[in-house]
Amino acid sequence: MKTILAAILLVLTAIACQQAEPNQASSRQFYQLQIYTFERAEQITQTDQYLQNALIPALERQEVGPVGVFKNRLSGEDTVAHTYVLIPLESLDQVQHIPLSLEQDSSYLSDGSDYFKAAYNAPPYLRFESILLHAFSEWPRLKEPDLTGPRMERIYELRSYESPTETYAANKIEMFNAGGEVKLFDRLGCNAVFYGQVFSGSRMPNLMYMTAYSDSTSRKEHWDAFFGSPEWKELIANPHYEHNVNHADIWLLYPTAYSGY
Repeated sequence: MKTILAAILLVLTAIACQQAEPNQASSRQFYQLQIYTFERAEQITQTDQYLQNALIPALERQEVGPVGVFKNRLSGEDTVAHTYVLIPLESLDQVQHIPLSLEQDSSYLSDGSDYFKAAYNAPPYLRFESILLHAFSEWPRLKEPDLTGPRMERIYELRSYESPTETYAANKIEMFNAGGEVKLFDRLGCNAVFYGQVFSGSRMPNLMYMTAYSDSTSRKEHWDAFFGSPEWKELIANPHYEHNVNHADIWLLYPTAYSGY
């Protein structure tokens, strides 16, 4: 509980610091990213059923959405299955309000009963992590990408950039906003879904963002254009932005059949 309260206070402090731009700051969404980790196939099925039949319909009744649900592609190098659930929020109040409302939603409790009543020795997941983010000023709201083609071929690229300190993390966010990195992604048609500063998570200080592509060929073409652009070459050569990332994680995901986009 103390950890949750500390995270909330951190968010409130950051919002207070942004009051010089009240209209812009007030329109910025929050995001809750839940990452489920599985060790058995039946866990994946059970959690899928809960998300599709219980959680997402209940969130829709609260006018929360669209909810994106994504999975990683298992391979020889990536053998652990994960499901990523991205929930857009209009205010920090919803972090507290939504769970309380779900507790009073009889349809939600009924539709998710198998998930809720799972035995101690047959849980529906190994663990799950919940990350809270605040949208960047240059991309204040989640945007659904307009992609065509089979969902299994689509790539939703989720990235996490960790920084050495809070100061360097703020510098990297500035690089996206004032520095023009967000505008560059947009100019190149990289189908950004969201950009967010992590206010509560296990890898802070860090930011996360997601871009989307119709397939692996499209992804390569867009990244080649990004790294070859004059804007990026100017940014990366600017000493003002040196050393602002010391670790990056990249996840190439695909949307489930019931994902909102």
